[in-house]
Amino acid sequence: MRIDAHTRLCAVIGNPVEHSLSPALHNAAFQAAGLNYVYTAFRVEDVPACLAGMRAMHGFRGMSVTIPHKIAVMSHLDDIDPMARRVGSVNTITHANGRLTGTTTDGPGALRAFEEAGVSLDGKRVLFIGAGGAVRAVAFAVAELTRAESITVLGRTPERVRAIAEDVATKTARPVAAADLATGLADAVAGSDILIQGTPIGMHPKPGESPVPREWLQPRHVCFDMVYRPNKTRFILDAEAAGCTILLGIEMLLNQAALQFEQWTGVPAPLAAMRAAALDALGEHP
Repeated sequence: MRIDAHTRLCAVIGNPVEHSLSPALHNAAFQAAGLNYVYTAFRVEDVPACLAGMRAMHGFRGMSVTIPHKIAVMSHLDDIDPMARRVGSVNTITHANGRLTGTTTDGPGALRAFEEAGVSLDGKRVLFIGAGGAVRAVAFAVAELTRAESITVLGRTPERVRAIAEDVATKTARPVAAADLATGLADAVAGSDILIQGTPIGMHPKPGESPVPREWLQPRHVCFDMVYRPNKTRFILDAEAAGCTILLGIEMLLNQAALQFEQWTGVPAPLAAMRAAALDALGEHP
């Protein structure tokens, strides 16, 4: 890797940000593609000053945005992609000709992961377990970019669940059902084809937990867990044992990063190199 006056800078901002896998993914991609780019991570508290600095540096090409800044950056951008505006958050900023453009790759990245796994959502009944920001982004993508038969969102906080369901339905003209996670899960799982797990359940330091009892899973289910630490959560292990089609959380991370890479560079992302770097960073064997 060469670093000189022509090197383009990309970075992830957040607070905290030390845990991010993005530097490993993107630097592996830049190296594999032979591009004079470098990617680092910055813990940021002052969002306006950060974006002013990006705008002032012509070589600062791209920025990934993570918690808690995905909403705060929006008022400091020149342009925002329509989907990102509807979702209400930005996870990607591209700097070109002094202008900062915000987009979201979370939802499209998840759909790209399904596509790469050979799973079509068209005509399928999609269930989201959880009501956080990642679920919101992917729910919008499913509503806007697929012909899913139905979309249901379950969560522990009724207000948040209703807010996501009503917002997606209003802005996409697609009906979205909302239900309580504690009382509606069994019926929702039985009546769904695609299960998307978007809660922290199963994440380190409690990797042995799953929101869905093993006996409820059937081979017809496609199970996707947004959690990627551990690489295979209890939910995924149970789904695998039940004969379900599985998608790992790392695939969403990879594909949203690949879309960022392509926005910033204009060339196809070397996904194999990115996957190997991610698995290595997670302590898994590529």
